[in-house]
Amino acid sequence: MPRKQTPASSALLASLFALPQLASAFYLPGVAPTTYKPGDIVPLNVNTIKPIASPSDTLLHSVVSYDYYHPLFGFCQPPGGPQNVGESLGSILFGDRIKTSPFELKMAQNETCKQLCAVDYDEAQADFINNQIENGYSLNWLVDGLPAGQQIIDELTDTEFYSPGFLIGQDDENNNIIFNNHYDIIVEYHEVSKNSEQLRVVGVLVQPESVKYDGKVDCSVKHPTLSLSSKEKTNVQFTYSVYWVPSKTAWATRWDKYLHVFDPKIHWFSLINSAIIVVFLVLTVMSVLVRTLKKDIARYNRLDQINLDDLSGTSALEDGVQEDSGWKLVHGDVFRTPSHPLLLSIFLGNGAQIFVMTGFTIAFALLGFLSPSNRGSLGTIMVLLYTVLGFVGGYASARVYKSFNGEKWKLNIALTPLLVPGIVFSTFFFLNLFLWAKQSSGAVPLTTMIVIVGIWFVFSVPLSVAGSYFGFRAPAIEAPVHTNQIPRQIPPTTAYLRPIPSMLLVGILPFGAIFVELYFIMSSIWFSKIYYMFGFLFLCYGLMIITCAAVTVLMVYFLLCAENYHWQWRAFLAAGTSAAYIFANAMIYWVSKLSLGGLSGSVLYIGYSALISFLFFILTGSIGFFASWWFTRKIYSSIKID
Repeated sequence: MPRKQTPASSALLASLFALPQLASAFYLPGVAPTTYKPGDIVPLNVNTIKPIASPSDTLLHSVVSYDYYHPLFGFCQPPGGPQNVGESLGSILFGDRIKTSPFELKMAQNETCKQLCAVDYDEAQADFINNQIENGYSLNWLVDGLPAGQQIIDELTDTEFYSPGFLIGQDDENNNIIFNNHYDIIVEYHEVSKNSEQLRVVGVLVQPESVKYDGKVDCSVKHPTLSLSSKEKTNVQFTYSVYWVPSKTAWATRWDKYLHVFDPKIHWFSLINSAIIVVFLVLTVMSVLVRTLKKDIARYNRLDQINLDDLSGTSALEDGVQEDSGWKLVHGDVFRTPSHPLLLSIFLGNGAQIFVMTGFTIAFALLGFLSPSNRGSLGTIMVLLYTVLGFVGGYASARVYKSFNGEKWKLNIALTPLLVPGIVFSTFFFLNLFLWAKQSSGAVPLTTMIVIVGIWFVFSVPLSVAGSYFGFRAPAIEAPVHTNQIPRQIPPTTAYLRPIPSMLLVGILPFGAIFVELYFIMSSIWFSKIYYMFGFLFLCYGLMIITCAAVTVLMVYFLLCAENYHWQWRAFLAAGTSAAYIFANAMIYWVSKLSLGGLSGSVLYIGYSALISFLFFILTGSIGFFASWWFTRKIYSSIKID
């Protein structure tokens, strides 16, 4: 949500800088208001043509977006051709392609039935556009940075809000496909002060119509609807009207009408449900730590003290043999180097990097620094933070690998900034090929990809190498107990502690903590909605971290009690299994909410879902491992070993 500026805060800033005549308000970079005078040109820019839910049902039929000036759409162009509008890196990655338009809006001046151009649509264009109308494609305009949308009433809360985008066409009462070629543009403006000529845009609505003009363009006469014929050329006259409406909405709150919460009760229900699960898990872990482990440690230390004092006795020895069982028996193996330590340390380094990046991103968004008016700021800050935090990834990977007594330290330094990002970039590039093949505007340009690779190798890789250098130079994290030379034999375990059942049990709880919020994020991604509920997301992220750590610690404790000391990979994989639930949820969402008939759309959806799940696997797996590592070090450093 945009950061609001109150008069009190403005006065405070003015007094702090001792410039009361100059400092009247404070705005974040990129979102400062633009003030117009009556008659000034207000820019109307066009963005990509994206699919939304089809008007005939609730299914989304495509995930491919198109450039507004795609030749098959044939929309009117400004004199001299459209010009690109500067965009941020995140805006480009998320598919924005903003360009100038032929629409001319003059502040506070109503205009009726202005003609844009006339276009003859041939049979191929007609078939293409009619197909996109059936798939629910919508136009996306920007007026002074605000998305032009349609007014919708939420039936549950009976509140009005603006939904960005409007359909390029729809079905009429006879189920005929009609094409919208006239637009009533309603612009709401706010006066900065009474009797002033300082006006600001605070809302934009568009009411599209299908009008078949018979010769002369005249909006005062009722015309029949327009359908594009697939058998012959169809002449289409594009027109628009502009109506300016004064509004009491202040500029700082103009985004409120776009940011609508559907059924907010379900968010609170989800948070309360997750909080209850977290409370039970934390209480269980505390019970294990405070009661069970405390008694075990006291008993083990008492028995060790008896042995040191050489107090012999049959009953004492029998008690010692009887009591000395469970997790203490594996003290000589619990910190044994796991299999494939190099790969695990690389995953953990990248997991730490993603963890810090996600936390900072959500915190920035929660504080209002990632305003929706500053398009692409969320994607930009994520890329930049992940790049800069390469130092964290290299340092964490090196410290973990050194604690594993790894010897291939050069390979660790090289693969930490390359393996996981390489998998992500390769998958992203592969999926981008399908967008290029479909001539989609969502395809990231090759030059942008080269820039991203350049940024990565110029900034992130050196930072990761520097972090690895300091990590290997730092003292090794010594185990609190010595490791035996001969590995101990592991007894058969119960069914629920076997790898697959334990992973499924552990992974479902962190997924349950974010399930509801994940649904809204998926809707935002695939249905082109604005996601801004970062307060809920912040709480869900915290609950997910606590849940992931607590449930993994419990699994590791039961595993150690069963005398199984292979906990490192088990902790990572068990916590990371929540990503499998996310992918399964995406597939269910695909079946229930999407209807992607083409190969490209299906590959794109599955590919991006797998990519998100992979990154979540690295994140949650790292949380589970580091929590379990702290737990094992804590309990084994508290007992006395002979």
